[in-house]
Amino acid sequence: MIEIAIVLASILIAFSIGSNDTSNAFGISIGCGLLKFRTALILLLIFVFIGISLQGHAVMRTVGRDLVGLSGKSLAISLITSATIIILSNWRKFPLSSHQVIIGSLTGSALALGLPVNYYTLLKIVLSWVISPLSSFFLSVTIYKILEKTLVKYSVFVAERILSILLLISAILIAYNTGANELATAMGSIVHYGILNPIQACIIGTFSLFFGALALSYRVVETVGKGITALDVVSGFSAQFGAGLSVWIFTTLGMPVSTTYCIIGGIFGVGFLKGVGTVKLGLLKRIALSWVIAPSLSFVTCFILGKLIYV
Repeated sequence: MIEIAIVLASILIAFSIGSNDTSNAFGISIGCGLLKFRTALILLLIFVFIGISLQGHAVMRTVGRDLVGLSGKSLAISLITSATIIILSNWRKFPLSSHQVIIGSLTGSALALGLPVNYYTLLKIVLSWVISPLSSFFLSVTIYKILEKTLVKYSVFVAERILSILLLISAILIAYNTGANELATAMGSIVHYGILNPIQACIIGTFSLFFGALALSYRVVETVGKGITALDVVSGFSAQFGAGLSVWIFTTLGMPVSTTYCIIGGIFGVGFLKGVGTVKLGLLKRIALSWVIAPSLSFVTCFILGKLIYV
């Protein structure tokens, strides 16, 4: 019975990632007017599945085997709590890191239930959370400067065509990373606990994510695509491709990092180049606050629930 509850919880959390993290992949493209929402959803479905199938195993291993010991109770508590927090944040049109919620939940429930916690792995994950948006910031700035110097050699029409293609490529890279990193984080624990095999997890997770994106993601797309700073195609591509490269690097290392915060780091980077006045600092402060609140809230909630059940 508890395994059924865990599978249902995993479906719910994949649905939640879709509702929140489609903005990471296609929020900028939609905000710039390059893609329609429906077209973005189709591309998301395809490349999320490719990402988790080809490269999701490294992050699954970190989250599902290396971080904490697992039990049926800890998984049920962690996944249900994570899904609830992510869905509520999405409903409030507030971009939130699903990674931080999931890692906080798994750690809190493990400690409450007396399961082992690998603090070295946890430290590496937290450091990755700090370094990845910073690397996205600098990569995005570098890409923006290179494009500025390169595109002046072409006519306006040719430059726009090149940039449109590049922006689509960067959106696809983010969608790939959503599967290889975001979805792999959600599915890693149930795969390594033995409830689903990797193929089942890839299929169930991808389609659950797709339906979440279809149902709710348009709300957060507005915040990431348009709410932090005004984006043209050059700045949109620079931010998105810089973030995509950053997440891909950490995915290769097996680290579950936040695509949400890498995207925001990239957007802030290009906004910084334009002048700090163009960046909506109030929204960035709220997002920075969530960096602390998200893992803390999920940790405390799961720890309390775990203690209540343990007793």
